[in-house]
Amino acid sequence: MTPYLDAIQHLYSAQADPEAAVPMKKYMRNQFEFLGIKTPATKALFKQLVANHGLPPLDQLDAIVRTLWSWPEREYQYLALNFLDKYQKQLTPDWVPLLEYLVTTKSWWDTVDAIANHNVGKLLQKYPEIRDRTLTPWRQSDHIWLRRTTILFQLGYKAETDVPLLWAIVAENQASDEFFIQKAIGWALREYSKTDADAVKALVAATQLAPLSRREALKWLNRKAQ
Repeated sequence: MTPYLDAIQHLYSAQADPEAAVPMKKYMRNQFEFLGIKTPATKALFKQLVANHGLPPLDQLDAIVRTLWSWPEREYQYLALNFLDKYQKQLTPDWVPLLEYLVTTKSWWDTVDAIANHNVGKLLQKYPEIRDRTLTPWRQSDHIWLRRTTILFQLGYKAETDVPLLWAIVAENQASDEFFIQKAIGWALREYSKTDADAVKALVAATQLAPLSRREALKWLNRKAQ
């Protein structure tokens, strides 16, 4: 390991709380191990790490992120995403393979949604010329987390949302019986309903969405109407 990774492991393992790790692991359906460090403490640890050691050099970021992703405890994956967020403005299309690796490895909503919304979404907005060649294989993939990413990457786009693209991706996935796909469709439409309510209402009325997708898509509008 590099000295930087040594520092991370020393700092984080010292704060491990095995008792707190039990409900955290259970919440994630026992898919991942946890150190037992709760969110406020991880934020403080991240600040301490950066204050003491700085951010990892950009030319080491890929290797460090992949190493953190390989460690069993989930807090290390969250730390890797913190590093990516700090370097988001410096990421280029060359980073797409790493983002795809992170989406498809140790996949669950807690990491995939952050990558889709923050890292992939911002990268494709900054470099629209790579959007289609990036998304096309993901849209055609059998990997549900890649397809969830294509549904969610425009969450923060608001008025800049490519509506025909969003509608097309919804259509491609509307018949899926995967919970996380149905939920993503509803989330994406609900978020866009805050920008164009009429468009979402029309789409929902005209489309055979799964009940979960339909309910999630209209949740904000129905709450607003009360």
